[in-house]
Amino acid sequence: MYSEEARKKASKGSVQITVSHSRLQLRFRVQGISKRFNLSMGLSDTPTNRKAAEQRARQIELDIASGNFDPTLAKYKPAYSLSIASPDLTPKTTPKATLDTLWEKFIEYKRPQCSPSTMRLQYKTFTKYLNELPTHDLDEASVIRDHILKKIPIDSAKRFIIRLSACCNWAMKSGWITENPFQGMASEIKLPKGEGGELFAINPFSTEEREAILEALLANTACSKFSRVKHSHYYPFVFFLFNTGARPSEVIALQWKHISDDFRSISFVQAVVESDQGAVCKHGLKTQERRRFPCNEKMRGFLKVLKPKEATAETLVFPSPTGKWIDSNNFRNRIWTPVLDKLAIEYRKLYQTRHTFITLALENGLDAKDVARLVGNSPEIIYRHYAGNKRDLCVPVF
Repeated sequence: MYSEEARKKASKGSVQITVSHSRLQLRFRVQGISKRFNLSMGLSDTPTNRKAAEQRARQIELDIASGNFDPTLAKYKPAYSLSIASPDLTPKTTPKATLDTLWEKFIEYKRPQCSPSTMRLQYKTFTKYLNELPTHDLDEASVIRDHILKKIPIDSAKRFIIRLSACCNWAMKSGWITENPFQGMASEIKLPKGEGGELFAINPFSTEEREAILEALLANTACSKFSRVKHSHYYPFVFFLFNTGARPSEVIALQWKHISDDFRSISFVQAVVESDQGAVCKHGLKTQERRRFPCNEKMRGFLKVLKPKEATAETLVFPSPTGKWIDSNNFRNRIWTPVLDKLAIEYRKLYQTRHTFITLALENGLDAKDVARLVGNSPEIIYRHYAGNKRDLCVPVF
């Protein structure tokens, strides 16, 4: 038992150990709190249990002194007393994760890693597909797969299932689920021969077609007499595309600060892309941070003539008639399509100007590795999709 000194009233901030009904108890007051605290240790009065009570008393005193005191006493109660005090003994269950909730979290995870155009063109489309699924139950993955294959074009369906699998892999690593029900599904989907994505639907213009397009733009051949904007305004834009192989988004974003003062090089460092909020200019390119393009004599002469005397570093090299970024959709509908129609040239997207440059560069003897550096692709892409598909193949005599 404790001495009379230990039974004396404890000062505020100090913890007194007492015995009540043969059980150890801690009594104390805290500065600024009027009530007295009584904490039962749930331990009988034995030498070993007293040591445990003293340790708990010191912990409380330190917390009071440092301002970390827990007035609910939950921090200081023995583990068993906490479980006994809990009136709700019903086992807790974690809500079952569903595909739509995982996808929403996955999108927010991917957003800072993807360009605005990728989020708009890919993930916005995939989200639309997901919202139209008959179920979001992960146990019904095969039902989801069958619905996708039935309702969505085969190449888009395969890419969608690849994204769903990526979402579930991320969810596993994040601790949301324990297995990926879409694992390996995409590899079982065989695309019809020739399907491979629009990026590599390479159908370049011939040299004759290229020159006819440029001449038609310059002469306003396909321009309606009622048109407020002449097609010739866009001649420099299309000329540049055909002669650099740059992506349209990169060319639209060019400013004169990206052209060297001696017109010997061009620095591609940014691109104008479509986002949910409209056109935005993003730093960096599709596959690299920046790219330098060396100008030949033809390009140097073109740029010298093109640059306005009043141009500043921030002035766009290829502005719209109103001085803003060229609207690619508006250009396609009002300029590009009418010109091709007038010339009776098979319609091809503006991106084919890039394919045309690469194809002609290879046909004129440039090494595939050098072409890759000029246009910002990997040599593997050039070899696989361009070098092996030259228009004119000649079997040498050997």
